[in-house]
Amino acid sequence: MKEVKEYSLMVENAIKSLGLPVEKLDGLYSPIVYGMAEGGKRLRPVMTLMACEAFGADAQKAIHAGVGLEMYHNFTLLHDDVMDNSDVRRGRPTVHRKWDANTAILSGDTMLTLATQLMMCVDDACLRSVLETFNDMSINVFEGQQWDMDFEKRDDVTLDEYMTMITGKTSALLGCAAKVGALIAGASAEDAQAMYDFGVSLGLAFQIKDDYLDVYGDPATFGKPIGGDILNNKKTYLMLLGLSSDKGDALREAMTLAASQEKIDAVRTIYNEADIPAMCEAAIKDYSSAAVAHIESTSMSAEGKEVFKRLIDSLVGRTR
Repeated sequence: MKEVKEYSLMVENAIKSLGLPVEKLDGLYSPIVYGMAEGGKRLRPVMTLMACEAFGADAQKAIHAGVGLEMYHNFTLLHDDVMDNSDVRRGRPTVHRKWDANTAILSGDTMLTLATQLMMCVDDACLRSVLETFNDMSINVFEGQQWDMDFEKRDDVTLDEYMTMITGKTSALLGCAAKVGALIAGASAEDAQAMYDFGVSLGLAFQIKDDYLDVYGDPATFGKPIGGDILNNKKTYLMLLGLSSDKGDALREAMTLAASQEKIDAVRTIYNEADIPAMCEAAIKDYSSAAVAHIESTSMSAEGKEVFKRLIDSLVGRTR
C-alpha cells in the first residue's frame, strides 16, 4: 500500500483533471473550482482510496467516488458558510463573500449533483450499495446540520445530543468514505460495515480534538484564531462538559462576558479547574481505540491495518 501523502496526490491530480466548463458558464463553475482548490487534508477521498487498496483492489478504481465525496464535502462547506455568515474559509474569503450568497447556493447545488454523478462511476456490481451508502450519509449530514442550527437557539443541549449531532454532521461522511472504498473493492458486507464503524469512531475523535484545539491549540499551527468557539458561545464537547460539571454556574456567568480575550481566558480557566482537558483526552483516546478495534476486526491485509493505524495517530495527534 501507499502512504497517505501518495493517495492525497492522486486525489489532487484527479481534481485538477475534472475539466469543469468554466468557459461555458464562469459564474456557476468558477466558484466550484475555487471551493475545491486548497482543499485541506483531502481526508475523505484518501480514506476511500486507502480502503479500496487495503481490500485488494487498485486504488485508482475508487478515484471517481473519492473525488465525489470530496466534492460533496466542499458543497456542504459552501452552504454552511452561507448559513453561518462566515467570512473566511482556509485563509481565503468564502464563496459567498467573494461572489454572493445566491452564487454560493447555486454552485453548491451543482456540486451536490456533480458529486452524485461521480459516485455513479463505479462497477455495476457495487453501484446500488455505493449509492445507498452515499444517500444515507447525505441525509445524516443534513440532519446533523439541522441539529447544529437548533442548538444555537437552546440552552439545554445535552452531551448525548451533541454526540448525535456530530455523528451526523462529521462522522457519517468519514464512515461513508471508508465503507465506499471497501464496497468498490468487493469486500464482504461485514468488512464494509466495520469500515463504516471505523470512520464514525474516527470522526468522533476528530471532532472532539477539533473542539479541544479551538481552546488549547497553538495559534501558529492551528490555522485560525484560538477561542472562536468560546467567543460565539458555541456548544462544543468542552462547553457541554463544563456546563454539566460543578463549575457550570461559573461557566454560564463567563459566557455572558463580551467577546474578548478576557472571556477566552475566563472560560479556559474554568475548563482547567473542571479538568475538562483530561476528559477530552480520555474521550479522544476511547474513540481512537474503537477505530483501531474496527480496523483490526476486518480481513484487510496486515499492511493495510498498519497504514490505517498511522492515519488514526496522525489525526488525533494533530495540532491543526
